[in-house]
Amino acid sequence: MSESIGAFLQKYTYTDYVTWPEDKPMELIDGVPYAMTPAPSRIHQKISVELVRQISTYLHGKTCEVYAAPFDVRLTDINEADEEINNVVQPDISIICDQEKLDDKGCKGNPDLVMEIISPSSISMDYIKKLYLYEKYSVREYWIIHPIDKIVMVYKLIQNGKFARPEVYQIDETIKLGIFDDFTISLANVFRGSSN
Repeated sequence: MSESIGAFLQKYTYTDYVTWPEDKPMELIDGVPYAMTPAPSRIHQKISVELVRQISTYLHGKTCEVYAAPFDVRLTDINEADEEINNVVQPDISIICDQEKLDDKGCKGNPDLVMEIISPSSISMDYIKKLYLYEKYSVREYWIIHPIDKIVMVYKLIQNGKFARPEVYQIDETIKLGIFDDFTISLANVFRGSSN
């Protein structure tokens, strides 16, 4: 892609996205490409692995599935063709309960729950662009995880189709996932060994 000003006016779709080099990971929001950090920190990875461990253990034998990045989520109406899709993100963790949304390319439609583990370079993306995007596409629950402060902010979709004010959890607490009736995550385990 050109670095010219004209390139920023062009809108891209999923059809373009799949042609871009794999060694330069990108996300696509409203047709605009955003570069991703190629390799997350070790702490980021520890947190992701522990969350996926707890979630996948709970989901064993159930219809919902959990995926960790890199995993393409095409936020779109299910009937849209690839050349019309202009939102493709790679959440750190996604839970999808509707099997119809899963295909060999990833997820086409909204996950039930998305988790993003922030880094200094992703703060504005996770707090502004992705918050708006996940709300727009009716993701039922969105977690923003702070590895340094050891807190988790949980946004839940309410009846008006908007996210409620976030609930904030600290390292000594457990979080009940809103999309399940009987599952909690221990933050002490999630943040264990994540000190600088």
